[in-house]
Amino acid sequence: MQVAKFKLAVCNVDVLIESTRSFEKDLGRLSEEGKAATVKKINDCASLFPTKKADVYRKLRRLPLPSDINGYESSLYTLRVSQKLRVILTVDEDPIFGQVIFTLFRVVKHDDLDKAYKSVAESLYQELLHHNQETARIS
Repeated sequence: MQVAKFKLAVCNVDVLIESTRSFEKDLGRLSEEGKAATVKKINDCASLFPTKKADVYRKLRRLPLPSDINGYESSLYTLRVSQKLRVILTVDEDPIFGQVIFTLFRVVKHDDLDKAYKSVAESLYQELLHHNQETARIS
């Protein structure tokens, strides 16, 4: 998975935005209006995060894991761009280095969200899912 990186520094917190190749590909398929709305929404969240983190999390919806993995919670969220568009992303806060990383995985139509999420979750949590299956066999 290749990612592009962008960096903002606001209020002593570095906000790093990384985008995957899949996200860039999805973005490229959108209309100019869709691209502009997506980029604006992401930039709004990234610039708001250092001062109003709770407001950003209220705009996100946490996605469930595809199956129970030893009590872990998913770090995947969706961000509503418009009535039809959603961004699948993670938000990782790193207080030691004073940074937050937004990783953008996909931007999809609302109707395609479940399928896109399943694909992203399987690639991200593949090792955990495999470990969970191995643990279940041993028990």
